[in-house]
Amino acid sequence: MSSLKPLSEQTVVITGASSGIGLTTAKMAAERGANVILVSRNGEALKEIAEEITAQGGRADWVEADVGVRDEVRNVVSTVIERHGGFDTWINDAGVGIYATLEETTDEDHEKIFQTNYWGVVYGSTEALPHLKQHGGALITLGSISSDMPAPVLSAYTASKHAVKGFIDSLRMELIHEKAPVSVSLIKPSGIHTPFGIRAENYADKRSRVPLPVYHPELVAKSILYCAEHEKREIMIGESGVIQTTTAQLFPRLADKMFSSLFYKMAYENRAPRGSANLHEPGNEGMRLGDQDDPAIRFSPATELQMRPGAKWALIGGGLLAAGWLMNRRANA
Repeated sequence: MSSLKPLSEQTVVITGASSGIGLTTAKMAAERGANVILVSRNGEALKEIAEEITAQGGRADWVEADVGVRDEVRNVVSTVIERHGGFDTWINDAGVGIYATLEETTDEDHEKIFQTNYWGVVYGSTEALPHLKQHGGALITLGSISSDMPAPVLSAYTASKHAVKGFIDSLRMELIHEKAPVSVSLIKPSGIHTPFGIRAENYADKRSRVPLPVYHPELVAKSILYCAEHEKREIMIGESGVIQTTTAQLFPRLADKMFSSLFYKMAYENRAPRGSANLHEPGNEGMRLGDQDDPAIRFSPATELQMRPGAKWALIGGGLLAAGWLMNRRANA
């Protein structure tokens, strides 16, 4: 069993910390007293963010690295140990995306998705674990509801998140067998109002966006930091994720028909594409929210329930009821 410290006593490493969920988590952790180490490919953005956190009375440092390169991740670990004596929580958050069908996705882009989203988690986890196993702590990984359901358009991204879930769930079992003092958590967000739609590679002639509904990244950050202080296997963010994944698992044929139509509508806006992807190169960072006009949902009862003891079965029951409601609505349509 791990012994997790209060957040104010922790040094927390966050990959993908220059925008979106990672940036939101870093700022929230610093506000709660943690010593935050920011990691991403954009060193200039990290420096500015760290200086801003420090100016506001927080503690922050940064290390530039591409999580898809093991040697660079290894350097992050050694640098943090050298500068700060170690770390208590490691958060795998870095991720990239592509809006394209699988047939049209190039091998180069497909491989880059996996290099960042999957191998970045592998490298981050296996390089952080020797220190965490020796001193105790938390390993937290950002997955997705895409880990539990299929999705067109974001197909390569979805495949990478399935791989992440398989890796993390298997790694957790190995650490349990070893009796390692490390808590392993998987966070599975629904659509989150981040710059993902801006930064993802987009093959379409329409503007890409995060499929609706979208939740505020602070909901994810709160859940991540909960796992930094409490042993929690996984947390799913948002009611829409509960409904969609429950439907996909219990009624796969229905889900295939629904999602094959809905995702093409929800993933795009009828506006010109941006041309600002950061799949292969760092982009202009520092943004927590995306540019789509859709309002971000700031409260999620389903998410809050999961941070309460005994909430698992209530959530499952709610998911079953929601899936039944969807089926009934479709039947009467």
